[in-house]
Amino acid sequence: MAKIFVDTAKIEEIEEAAAWGIVDGVTTNPTLMFRAGTANRKQRTLEIVEVVRGSVSAEVISTEAEGMIEEAKEILSWSEHVYVKIPTTDEGLKAMHVISQWPNGRINATLIFSANQAFLAAKAGADYASIFVGRLDDAGLDGMAVVRQTRRIFDTYGLGCQVLAASIRHPRHVLEALLAGADIITMPFPVLKKMVGSPFTDIGLQKFLADWHKIAAQ
Repeated sequence: MAKIFVDTAKIEEIEEAAAWGIVDGVTTNPTLMFRAGTANRKQRTLEIVEVVRGSVSAEVISTEAEGMIEEAKEILSWSEHVYVKIPTTDEGLKAMHVISQWPNGRINATLIFSANQAFLAAKAGADYASIFVGRLDDAGLDGMAVVRQTRRIFDTYGLGCQVLAASIRHPRHVLEALLAGADIITMPFPVLKKMVGSPFTDIGLQKFLADWHKIAAQ
């Protein structure tokens, strides 16, 4: 079954989503940490782990392989639930290759914009290949086509890396990612809330309650 991750570092959003019983993990990045008003990645990541008890991704800041590897050592030591996000660049691939050899080398390859990048990340040992669907769409490209292509490549060659649809902008993206065979879909909390809501559900509930009150009043 496809997994749902929430793309946020705000504890209140994560707690509300987790209470619904449908959240499998959380993805964060430096921008999301900034929006949540914290610069303490370790503390906030561990707070998130306490809430979800599932996969939580924390991103490196370094752009060179050596720095990424050093950061990954620290990030992965925080909890068995933590994955380190590594950008899919030539330096990132070098880092993934090293980190994937560690017993705790849990890798989320991020900033993927093509099936070729996803394939290389999988070859380098990544556990997740995060495809930025929304940003591709913003550039006039077909982000979901990359998800479909990656799914087919991974299935054809038996690659264990999971396809993660990221940069999700609206519920339609979620539906398309599910139909494309994504293993994981990470989305902002507002998108998740929109998936739950429907004016037809609200109208139906109001009618049921109104009819019940009529019967109870007799």
